[in-house]
Amino acid sequence: MTNPKNSRPIDILMVEDSIDDIEITIEALKSTKINNNLVSVRDGIEAMALLRREGEFADAVRPDLILLDLNMPRMDGRQVLEQIKSDPGLQKIPVVVLTTSEAEEDVLKAYELHANCYITKSVGIDQFIKVVKSIEDFWFSVVRLPSEED
Repeated sequence: MTNPKNSRPIDILMVEDSIDDIEITIEALKSTKINNNLVSVRDGIEAMALLRREGEFADAVRPDLILLDLNMPRMDGRQVLEQIKSDPGLQKIPVVVLTTSEAEEDVLKAYELHANCYITKSVGIDQFIKVVKSIEDFWFSVVRLPSEED
């Protein structure tokens, strides 16, 4: 999906319980060339409510991309990924697993649940910013994504 300057902003949903990671991601995306709107929720229950436009999220915009942490309270990222990819109305939304887990079983499980990619968060802030910018470059400058109507 290309995003010329005059087109609508790219909508990104970040499902993340770390306030620091959310703030770093916001700052990294501010410095990119793609016009974007980042919405963050703190756990899987809020993510699914937003995606299904329930309750306080009744007017939520369907995201173009989801950045999903695996280890969260209430409903973890694995459960969220499974629900997204089993819902015909949501399954086309690309999901980037962005997590601290380097466990091979987490990588395997994420792909079994149809994650579009799995990225391990880097420890240093500079490297994390590079990772966020590379996600933006790849998913919004190179890849063609389906529209909501597809």
